[in-house]
Amino acid sequence: NLHIEHPEDTILTGDLSVLKAFESENHYSVKIDGSPAIVWGTNPENGKFFVGTKSVFNKRTPKINYTAEDICNNHPDFELQSILIRCLNCLPRTDRVLQGDFIGFGGYRDYKPNAISYTFAEVQNTGVVVAPHTEYKGNTMQGMTATPLTDKLGEGFIQPNAWLGERGATMDINLMINFARQMSTLVEFATPKEAVQLKKDLNAYIRDGDDIVAEEFANYQLVRLWLLVESIKTEYMELMRDDFDAECFIGNQYISGEGYVMHSKHGTYKLVDRQTFSRYNFNIIR
Repeated sequence: NLHIEHPEDTILTGDLSVLKAFESENHYSVKIDGSPAIVWGTNPENGKFFVGTKSVFNKRTPKINYTAEDICNNHPDFELQSILIRCLNCLPRTDRVLQGDFIGFGGYRDYKPNAISYTFAEVQNTGVVVAPHTEYKGNTMQGMTATPLTDKLGEGFIQPNAWLGERGATMDINLMINFARQMSTLVEFATPKEAVQLKKDLNAYIRDGDDIVAEEFANYQLVRLWLLVESIKTEYMELMRDDFDAECFIGNQYISGEGYVMHSKHGTYKLVDRQTFSRYNFNIIR
């Protein structure tokens, strides 16, 4: 499965590809906070249409559902059964393998599939409301590779357009990127194991709503670079635009949305305001 990282987290082991990504042309999409993840399409091994969760890719016991009976046998949770049966009946047949976030059943304007509440401009007149974002390619279900979905699936899916605003306004960002490259020459980067622990420590600050102060960390120079890349991301997000026709809320607080995903040959990254969205997600009572 495609796991998308925050730009600032990717630099901890010395991979500075995200700096090139910020300077390049990218494909952008609006990040939508649905749940659960739905995988559907045609199994290349037998040519049959299926629906499921990410468990369709399990190596030992893949849960691939071709019928409502399969869904009931593979997924004991009644709510999940209802969702998957509706998806089986309503999602258009395709010879591809796709993944999207479940928003809800059609017929409404207001949805709260996960942390964010959405109020759409119009009633969603589809059997099931799904926001697709990933495509899988390969000859077997267990041998597939994931890439961000870059084309539109057509009417009935939630796929707003996203783009970067006037690039002439990015002069400060370019200066910050150059400064980040200079700063990186003075940094002792983390090993993969150290990076995992450092991300946990940084997330603890975010969860508790505390300011991240570089000097409170043993490898403070690396955290200074992390903070700079986070600042670059924040400035970059100020330039992002979209045509998503829904108002977004966390609790009673209006927000512009969860964020965006940017994809190019330099990698795939999620652009999210972690102090707002990630903190709420860490602390949400599920």
